[in-house]
Amino acid sequence: MGSDERVCPVCGQPVETVVRRHKTLGAWVPVWADGPCRNPECEAHAGQAAESGEDHGGAPAGKSS
Repeated sequence: MGSDERVCPVCGQPVETVVRRHKTLGAWVPVWADGPCRNPECEAHAGQAAESGEDHGGAPAGKSS
């Protein structure tokens, strides 16, 4: 069918597969997603997103009071 290897959508370099969770019908279920890009020349590099303050939805939002 296809490759099991995940790649960065910007530069095409291989990235890790990370497991996040999603709540469905009261139960947390695993969701496999692309990890951060580790290529320093890439626009989507993990260090650049942290430096610029961008949030791409990596962590679930906390409760707001």
